[in-house]
Amino acid sequence: MAASTTPIADLSTAMLTAPVSAGHWLVILPVALCIVLGALLLTLRAHVRLHAPIAVSGLAALVVVDALLLQKVIAEGPVTMVMGRWLPPFGIAFTADLFGALMALAAAIAALAGSLYALADTDAGHRRFGFFPLLLLLMAGVSGAFLTGDVFNLYVWFEVLLISSFGLLILGSERRQIDGAMKYAVLNLIATTLFLTAVGYLYAIFGTLNMADVAQKAAGLRDSAPLVTLAALFLFAFAIKAAAFPVNFWLPASYHTPRIVVSALFAGLLTKVGIYALIRVMVMLMPVEREELSLLIAVLGAATTLAGALGALAQTDIRRLLGYVVISGIGNMLVGISIGTPGGVSGAIFYALHSIVLMVALYFAAGIAGRLGGSFSLASLGGLYRARGWFAAVSLILFFAASGLPPFSGFWPKLMLVKASLDVGAWWLAASLLVGGFLTTICFGRVFLLAYWRPAGEAAAPAAIGWTMTVPLLLLTALVVAFGILPEQLLSLTQSAAESLADPSAYIHSVFPGGVP
Repeated sequence: MAASTTPIADLSTAMLTAPVSAGHWLVILPVALCIVLGALLLTLRAHVRLHAPIAVSGLAALVVVDALLLQKVIAEGPVTMVMGRWLPPFGIAFTADLFGALMALAAAIAALAGSLYALADTDAGHRRFGFFPLLLLLMAGVSGAFLTGDVFNLYVWFEVLLISSFGLLILGSERRQIDGAMKYAVLNLIATTLFLTAVGYLYAIFGTLNMADVAQKAAGLRDSAPLVTLAALFLFAFAIKAAAFPVNFWLPASYHTPRIVVSALFAGLLTKVGIYALIRVMVMLMPVEREELSLLIAVLGAATTLAGALGALAQTDIRRLLGYVVISGIGNMLVGISIGTPGGVSGAIFYALHSIVLMVALYFAAGIAGRLGGSFSLASLGGLYRARGWFAAVSLILFFAASGLPPFSGFWPKLMLVKASLDVGAWWLAASLLVGGFLTTICFGRVFLLAYWRPAGEAAAPAAIGWTMTVPLLLLTALVVAFGILPEQLLSLTQSAAESLADPSAYIHSVFPGGVP
């Protein structure tokens, strides 16, 4: 028999042929851990009592994994893991840079705190219908969004976290929950459709969905492709998901309806995924197009900041009030994106990390206030300072941080954003940030005077507060204080993250170590 003359293919140009180091598995381990544990809890649906300890332990492990990943990225730069050893653009890449690793770690800390708080905030019914599996699925989607290196898979992870968020939103099946879920679902459906449309146009223009490949090819296509239109599509899709003005109304209409722990996780995580995607696409992939749209983004940011602060002033329900505070914070981050300088982007990243921790803590405090006072209405609450002096002190720290007052974590990103605005001559942006902070200070001053300082009425019925509610609140508050008093390390990391987004050469080299094919 004649020997075959077919040449042997050189797979080294398309596949990884060298063994993958153990450290690279840290890139996909956060997603894999959450999915495996969530599936395990589904198989244990007849043993609901095991759900809580497994979920809490798993989320503690997630914090450790994300911390190790951040440490590796700080030491070595961006780290890439490709599926099936196929090199991009053939294989789907997970790439962890400093920005993604920071966001993933902050999200994991918030989720761990939420799992502890849920031990007291959820009953047997909520757990039987899948609270903890849905929480793990939510974290799989959030972690995947922060760590993926592919635009289409960013869309996929958005869908994963949305599916789980729908389940968490309606747990309990109360009428107000269904009403809130409808508003939440409709607006997110519109945003998802816009996102998927933009992804389709991106592939049609670039012939690839790999972020590093897109960043490399964008410069050569600007004269022949409608990249500004494409960037505008991404902007509107992510702005809806982030609850930016004028499509912010869905957030305060839905976030106050589920359990406090669910509202806290939504406020801390979901809108930040939208901001993360906006920074990743507009700053790293399409910086020139971001510059073209900078005035529009700036107007949206200023309007969102002021609309959120004014909306919070008009509320009498603490949960709805906090929803508007979330919106105001989104406006601050949009201002940083619109400026686009390393200082502005660094301020937006710092604010996002601060907001993840702070908003979860604020909702936890609102939940405890509701238990102590028997209501979430400012008209009914009172006497919380006398009932729990330590709780009033913790709440006041969080109120100061949300208002951007020193010496807490909210002061530094607000200062960075104001300075970045003034550096580019946008005094009106700096004014919007300062006015928004002033209105937020008045808002929380009103909450403290009515709910904490005013004597309790006859309707108040103090309830016991267990350690599963106080420990997460105290730990998150400690982070708020620590990053306010000792901000140097986080400032350095966010500055480095912003610079790496402006110059993605290290990111591109991590994905294509041999050069872009």
